[in-house]
Amino acid sequence: MKICYVTEMGYKGKYPRDWKMMRTEQAWPCALEADCFPFTENPPGHYDLAIVVIPKTNIDAWMANNTFEKIKRYADKIAIMQEGPHWCFQDYNLQQQIWYFNAIRKADFLYVHNRSDVKYYKGITGKEDVRILPTLMIEDSIKDLPKEDRSGIMIGGNFVSWYGGFDSFIVAKSIDEKVFSPQMGRRQEEEAQLGITQLPYMQWVDWIKELNKRKFAIHLMRTHAAGTFALNCAYLGIPCIGYKGLDTQEICHPNLTIELGDIEKAKELLGNLKKDSYFYKECSDQALANYKEHYTEETFLKKVLK
Repeated sequence: MKICYVTEMGYKGKYPRDWKMMRTEQAWPCALEADCFPFTENPPGHYDLAIVVIPKTNIDAWMANNTFEKIKRYADKIAIMQEGPHWCFQDYNLQQQIWYFNAIRKADFLYVHNRSDVKYYKGITGKEDVRILPTLMIEDSIKDLPKEDRSGIMIGGNFVSWYGGFDSFIVAKSIDEKVFSPQMGRRQEEEAQLGITQLPYMQWVDWIKELNKRKFAIHLMRTHAAGTFALNCAYLGIPCIGYKGLDTQEICHPNLTIELGDIEKAKELLGNLKKDSYFYKECSDQALANYKEHYTEETFLKKVLK
């Protein structure tokens, strides 16, 4: 199958397998050997399928560009890939929301992140063909990581409602371990004053190397989308506490998945991971096994290209 990947990103061509910033949005087209190009351009060739990622912002440019009318000229089928949580488009103005709604209804099928997203998109569009595009890691550049003497807790995001960093921090401080976090785009300057060691913005390969040094992970993020943090932890065998509704969390870390807002349970689980080495090993082994069963590239290709 000949596939193209249409986004607002400026990258053109196929992603090499040793790409250093191999986040999920790069891993998908890399594994599918898709040709990437911006939505403003028309390719010289023809494709069986165009996977289209409508961004969280810049919608007016897509509307003015008559994007989907153009794509229909060079692709037999169009699949729109969910970007962000399924409610994200409701932050658009009303005209943009209607345009987005009409676009996803006209697509041949939809790709989404989680099982809960399937139900949502089927419900609002009436479309039956809604498929999960599993979150993916290209392992080529991280296969030979050294075995670290792990310590500390990695929390998954900053102190804003989008990431839930405050909640993750409160849980992390319930045990005596150093707390780390990645610097995200919504970081607040005062966060470092709480004693958190914040990692500088880094390429994906370097992020995995840093995560590999940590022993525990917490990501109490109510915003459910691709779930890369939980998946990265599972690949490394790091137990991760997180919320239900996110496939990577539920599938890879079932014993550490809690109800939304259950901070008390999160603290209990973290305490058990700290004091009970058997429980820790069980959660770690389970994460590794579930990653290998559900999220390898081979499994991804079987699901997507069936």
